[in-house]
Amino acid sequence: MGRTVRPPRLGALVAVVVVAVSCGTRLPDSAFTTTATGALGTVAPGTTARAAAGQTSDEGVSASTIKLGLVVSKTSPLGAETFSAPMYGAQAFVSALNASGGVNGRRIDLVVCDDGATGAGNRRCVSKLIDNDKIFAFVGNSIYDYAGASYVNDSKVPDVGGQPIGNAYDQYRHLWSIYGNSSPRDGTVGWDGKLYGGTEAYRYFAETLGVKTAGVVAYNQADSLRFANLTAKALEVEGYTVVREQLDFAVPSWDAAAIDMRSRGVDIVFDALDSAGNVSLCKAMDAAGLSVKAKAVTVQAWNESVRTDYRSSPACRNSLYATATTRNYMDTDNPTIARFRTEIRAAFPERESKVSMWELEGWAGAQWLADAMASCGTNLTRGCVETYLSRPEGYDGHGVLTPRDFVPRTAPEATAHNCLFAARWSDEAYGGAGGWVTITPDKQAVCYDVPNVAYTP
Repeated sequence: MGRTVRPPRLGALVAVVVVAVSCGTRLPDSAFTTTATGALGTVAPGTTARAAAGQTSDEGVSASTIKLGLVVSKTSPLGAETFSAPMYGAQAFVSALNASGGVNGRRIDLVVCDDGATGAGNRRCVSKLIDNDKIFAFVGNSIYDYAGASYVNDSKVPDVGGQPIGNAYDQYRHLWSIYGNSSPRDGTVGWDGKLYGGTEAYRYFAETLGVKTAGVVAYNQADSLRFANLTAKALEVEGYTVVREQLDFAVPSWDAAAIDMRSRGVDIVFDALDSAGNVSLCKAMDAAGLSVKAKAVTVQAWNESVRTDYRSSPACRNSLYATATTRNYMDTDNPTIARFRTEIRAAFPERESKVSMWELEGWAGAQWLADAMASCGTNLTRGCVETYLSRPEGYDGHGVLTPRDFVPRTAPEATAHNCLFAARWSDEAYGGAGGWVTITPDKQAVCYDVPNVAYTP
């Protein structure tokens, strides 16, 4: 199975609604410093030897502990939930890892810093964690403005499994995102400032749902229009008729857009909107009687809050589809997903109504780093971890991820062999409780040979 090229990001339009913000971690510090015996089952074979008494091997590593850092843009006008899900996933993994003996006998000390979603706050967090806390590596970062990325890279501190909200993970060689990367990461974003994404999601919808006319809804705002332009370009490459709807960012005419799409025979809707905009669009679609075969949403919107966010637009809610390179967090018949759900419930029982794909990806990123550290045996170094991450073999997160790697290519490929999972929301699923239902055959990823479409981030 080939490595999947991750889709472009929406950047600043992830959310614009101001909500109440809470601070700090909900898991006590003791959860990250407990030692116990046993094995978690994520370490590589032959690497279970314990650290020798008094032995250290690199910054942030002692005979009994490994200190990791995590930066999250939690306290911000964008809302406490907007970027924090990967943090909860990583914390849950670390808590369970410590309860099972840690990595080769060393427990994990995870230090979290909230950067407040500002560049200055991010530089402060990065400096604190590297210079004061002396961390070994970052894990599970979810950062709105990664202003400190160059300092992390210059300090040669591995940043593993981060959510690539900005472009830093496409630029610096010591930053390793959850999605893998084939660009040079030599200080320039992508290839000469351009990134590339495949058209596999659009191919999937066309072949499985028979959709032909796609609505693309965007604000008259630069980030939104850039994302919408790329979406429209990729759709046209796959043979769709594209209907563009541009809305005033300050006073959007949702009803007019929905009515126009209905009159023009739109049978699937994509968007370049924030979360609140998606909810408003769905309300307008239901009010206008716009019945589509699919309303596509991003990985970030693949979560439990669909139940409440879309409560007033049931028709649209039951047409929500999502694609991802990560397995559906509701597929608990998969043993690794079942373990994730058990561990996230144990660490954060109050978050059962907020479980999401981003939480799962934060958990999987921590697992990736744990596997890399375990491969080093007792002589744990940053160089050893990065050697593991650089392997040509695709990493699949023990069956949670489509295989991905960090093998750099000197030039982008014209085509790619990309794979995805797909799910739809159904109110009738899971005994009437509702939820995301995996619709790819046998709940496995499907793969396509597709064009790579260039875009400027």
